[in-house]
Amino acid sequence: MLEKLKGQKVMIHFIDGTLADDGVLEEADKQYVKYTTAYQELYIPVTSIRAISLNLKEREKAKVGFA
Repeated sequence: MLEKLKGQKVMIHFIDGTLADDGVLEEADKQYVKYTTAYQELYIPVTSIRAISLNLKEREKAKVGFA
């Protein structure tokens, strides 16, 4: 299933509640995922990943203020 996400910009959610975003999923196999951002190249064990999310479109900013 991870093969379909190769080359796409994804967000990785980890078991401990942290996340890695603004990067591209480069490679994936049964043990590790290679995730590249503008600043670093991460080799992440699959066992530490809770979820991988793919944003389909940008969220609209909420309008705040008084009329």
